[in-house]
Amino acid sequence: VQLQASGGGLVQPGGSLRLSCAASGLTFSTHSMGWFRQAPGEEREFVGGVSWSTGTTQYADSVKGRFTCSRDNAKNAVYLWMNSLKPEDTAVYYCAAIRWRVTWSPEGMEYWGKGTLVTVSS
Repeated sequence: VQLQASGGGLVQPGGSLRLSCAASGLTFSTHSMGWFRQAPGEEREFVGGVSWSTGTTQYADSVKGRFTCSRDNAKNAVYLWMNSLKPEDTAVYYCAAIRWRVTWSPEGMEYWGKGTLVTVSS
């Protein structure tokens, strides 16, 4: 299984970015897909996710109303649209997958990709 996140970069406060995660080696439609982030010196935390069965999304309180997750089962891809970015959103962002379940704890995810760095700074 490979999960490849991309789309990170440097953005000014208030700006937007779209992260993408391309999945391979798994039956994508049977996996819930989550986005997590880890800032220097901090624990890895849940950001947002989309379930495998109904496509229901869930978000951390810190990003509600600013971030949106979506998935494209035809392309084996999941996206994280990030708007109104703040300096505290600076972190390495990871996508992760779990089969046939909906859980958003980092410990519960089965597969992880390498992260992509998002830096929000003026």
